[in-house]
Amino acid sequence: MLHACTGVALDRAGRVHVAPDLSIPNYPTLFVVGDMVHLEHEGRPLPGLAPVAMQQGVHAARQIQRLLLEGQATQPFCYAERGTMATIGRAAAVADLGNIHLSGLTAWLLWLFIHLMYLVGFRNRLLVFVQWMWNYCTFRRGVRLIVGHGEQ
Repeated sequence: MLHACTGVALDRAGRVHVAPDLSIPNYPTLFVVGDMVHLEHEGRPLPGLAPVAMQQGVHAARQIQRLLLEGQATQPFCYAERGTMATIGRAAAVADLGNIHLSGLTAWLLWLFIHLMYLVGFRNRLLVFVQWMWNYCTFRRGVRLIVGHGEQ
C-alpha cells in the first residue's frame, strides 16, 4: 500500500528504502520504522528486530518534533548496537552483547530480566513474571493458536 501511494523503492524482501533520517525520499514528513525499513548499517541492512524498531521509533518521533515544532532540519538515524539475544529452549538461550557471549541458563535469565524490564509498570511485570513461572513449572506452552473455520 505504501509503495502504491508513494512509488517508493522496495528491496527484494519488500522493505522500503528510506533516507538516512528514516523518511521516504520525496516525502520528508513521512517516516517508516520497524521491519519495513531497508537502511544500511556497516554495509548490511538493519535487522527487523524489536530493539532496532524501538530506536527507530524514538528517532522518528524526534525528527517529527524537529520538523513541526522547532522548524529545524532532520538528522540521520544512528543505530546503537546493543547486542542480540534469543531463547532456544527451557532455561536455554544465547546472548551476544558485544564482547560478552553468554549461553545456557545465564543467558536465559538475562533474557527474562531484560524483557520484563521493558514492560510498563510493576503490576504488568509481576503478572507476566508469575505467568511465565507458572508455564515453566507446569510445562505449559506459552504460545496459543486460535484455529477456526473460515466462512465458506
